[in-house]
Amino acid sequence: MTRAFVFPGQGSQFVGMGASLAAAYPQARAVFEEVDDALEQHLSKIMFEGDESLLRLTENTQPALMAMSMAILHVLDAGGVSVRSAASHVAGHSLGEYTALCAAGALSLSDTARLLKRRGQAMQQAVPVGEGAMAALLGLEIDQVEQCLTKAATADLICAIANDNAPGQVVISGHAAAVDAVINLAKEQGAKRAMLLPVSAPFHCPLMQPAADEMRTALNEAAMAAPCVPVICNITAAPERDPEILRRLLVEQVTGRVRWRESAAALSGFGIDQVVEIGAGKVLTGLVKRIDRTLALVNIQDPADIDDFAASL
Repeated sequence: MTRAFVFPGQGSQFVGMGASLAAAYPQARAVFEEVDDALEQHLSKIMFEGDESLLRLTENTQPALMAMSMAILHVLDAGGVSVRSAASHVAGHSLGEYTALCAAGALSLSDTARLLKRRGQAMQQAVPVGEGAMAALLGLEIDQVEQCLTKAATADLICAIANDNAPGQVVISGHAAAVDAVINLAKEQGAKRAMLLPVSAPFHCPLMQPAADEMRTALNEAAMAAPCVPVICNITAAPERDPEILRRLLVEQVTGRVRWRESAAALSGFGIDQVVEIGAGKVLTGLVKRIDRTLALVNIQDPADIDDFAASL
């Protein structure tokens, strides 16, 4: 069986994440301790015990989700199941792309934690609170959403597609007034739901350019090797292994569209027949199920899942 390992993005976090892993496995504890040391904070305490408001802060959410996924991978690796041996490709949703690069050996664990902390801070600071917004549009296809964006466009207000997640599930991002206008147009187009998301900044749109500039500097300072397997990139929905191209695409990703629908649709063309979501939640496999029902799906987020997956190999 040919597999892709995929890693979740913001929104999959929950208080208590990783606690059972840390209790069961020294390899998981070592990951959480290394991330805590790299960030000079007790991120693992926020993950295991809360409070939820701290975990929801973008600068904490991003490294926390990465740490959870990497803890699982380190446990699997100790049991003889490595990315190189068990997966042909890796991918991640937004911040999950950094996890994918770490999983494939392109970035060190400590560097990935620091990059994601910096990314979260830069994204939060790029736009004053209240000036931007994001919304989920359900029941419209991508071309219908693009028509709404065109109708709502003005010279002064920005709104763009942030995430093309699955058929009938698109997220938009931009100035709050523009997002409201697109929501109204989407409802007129027949959207089943069009709702604002509880986020503190308009991610993956041109308003994030200051954060992209910050991440260009940060990524140029970080050591990056060629990943051991190709990384399917959010911006292109295509596999890549060249470190310099990967750096550039990570910068573009801050302001650009997460092409998850296209990425998942391409998997079978790469010979992949199983998608393994490693980390908190089941968001990505839920989306993949809507995109390509021929793919087998597995989720790994607790010790029982690890045992079941290892036994299946």
